Amino acid sequence: MENDEIIQQVRDTVSKICSDFPGQYWREKDREQKYPAEFVQALTDAGLLACLIPEEYGGSGLPLSVAAEIVMAIHEAGANAAACHAQMYTMGTILRHGSDEQKQQFLPAIASGDMRLQAFGVTEPTAGTDTTSISTTAVKEGDRYIINGQKVWISRAEHSDLMLLLARTTPRDQVEKRTYGLSVFIVDINEAKQNGMEIRPIRTMLNHATTEIFFDNVPVPAENRIGGEGKGFSYILSGMNAERILIASECIGDARWFIETAKNYANDRKVFGRPIGQNQGIQFPIARCYAQTQAAQLMVEKAIQLYDAGDDCGAEANMAKLLASEASWAAADMCMQSHGGFGLAEEYDIERKFRETRLYQIAPISTNLILAYLGEHVLGLPRSY
Repeated sequence: MENDEIIQQVRDTVSKICSDFPGQYWREKDREQKYPAEFVQALTDAGLLACLIPEEYGGSGLPLSVAAEIVMAIHEAGANAAACHAQMYTMGTILRHGSDEQKQQFLPAIASGDMRLQAFGVTEPTAGTDTTSISTTAVKEGDRYIINGQKVWISRAEHSDLMLLLARTTPRDQVEKRTYGLSVFIVDINEAKQNGMEIRPIRTMLNHATTEIFFDNVPVPAENRIGGEGKGFSYILSGMNAERILIASECIGDARWFIETAKNYANDRKVFGRPIGQNQGIQFPIARCYAQTQAAQLMVEKAIQLYDAGDDCGAEANMAKLLASEASWAAADMCMQSHGGFGLAEEYDIERKFRETRLYQIAPISTNLILAYLGEHVLGLPRSY
C-alpha cells in the first residue's frame, strides 16, 4: 500500500474514533482534570499508538510521516493527543539503543497495549532545561542501581506502567564533558511505587496529567539500564527530533481547528444585518492565520522527509516546532477574538483548546531554547548559555 493510502486510512480511522469522543467528553475530563482513559484505549485498540514499532515486535512499522498525521488529525478534530503521544516516541530509545532482551521484553507488550510507556523522567526542579545539571543519582550496588532524587513535570506517570528515567551515574565533577555520566533506565512504575517512589500530581491550567516524582532509595535492576553506562544523554537526544516533529504536527492540527471554527462562525454569525466574516477586521486575521499555518506545515513536512530518510534534521525539527507552535497560538488568539464573548464559553471548546495549545511554546522545549540552538548551531553565533 502506498504511503498516501496509508495516511488516508489512518486519518479516516482517527476521524471515526474522535467522532465518538465529542467536545462534551473533553470538557468533562478538563473540568475534573481526569485522564481520557477511554480515548487512549480506543487509539490503542486501533493499533494507532504502535504505528512506529516494527512489525517484528507487534507494531505497524510505519514511518514518522504516518505518526505525524495521526496526532495532527486528532487535534484537527478538536481532541488532544497529549495523553498518549509520548508512547510514540519514548519507545524509540529502547528500539535504537536497547538490548535484544529489552526489545523482546517490552516492545511487544507496548505494541499490544498490555503495557504503557508514556512517562519520560528527565526534568528536575533545579535543572529545568539544563539537562546535564540534573542531580538525581543512580548508584550501582551489585546487580541493581539505587535511585535517589526528584523529577518534575513528568506527565502521565500515574497512567503508565513504565518510565524512561535519566539519572546521573557518575558525579558531574568526575566527567570530561558535561554530557557524560548520565544513564537511562527502564523503571517499572508499579514496582517502584512499592519501593520508595512517590508520585504527586500537579494541578495546572490545562488537563495534562503532569506530576512530580520523588525517589528515595528506589532499586532498579541493572539489566534495565539501556545501553552503556554514562551514555544516556546521547540516547535521549536521538528521540527528541521525533518528539518535536510530532508536537509540531499537533500544533498544525490545533491551528486548523481554530481556523475552521473561526471561519464557520464568521460565516454564520450576523451582526448589523451581515455576516461578521464580511468585515475585513474579522476576515483578514483568519486569512493571515491560514497563511501562517500553511507555511509552518511546509517546514513540518520538510523535517519529516529528512527524518524518514535518516538524514540530520535537528534544525528543521526545531524550526518546525517553533513555527507550528506560533501558528497555533496565533490561530487560537484569532479564534477567541472572532467569537468575542462566546469564545469564553465552555460549550464552544475554544477556551479549552486556547489553554491547551499555549503549552507548546513552553514544552517540550521552550521557544527561547530553539532560538538559542538556531543561533549557535545554524548561524554560528556565540553560545548564549
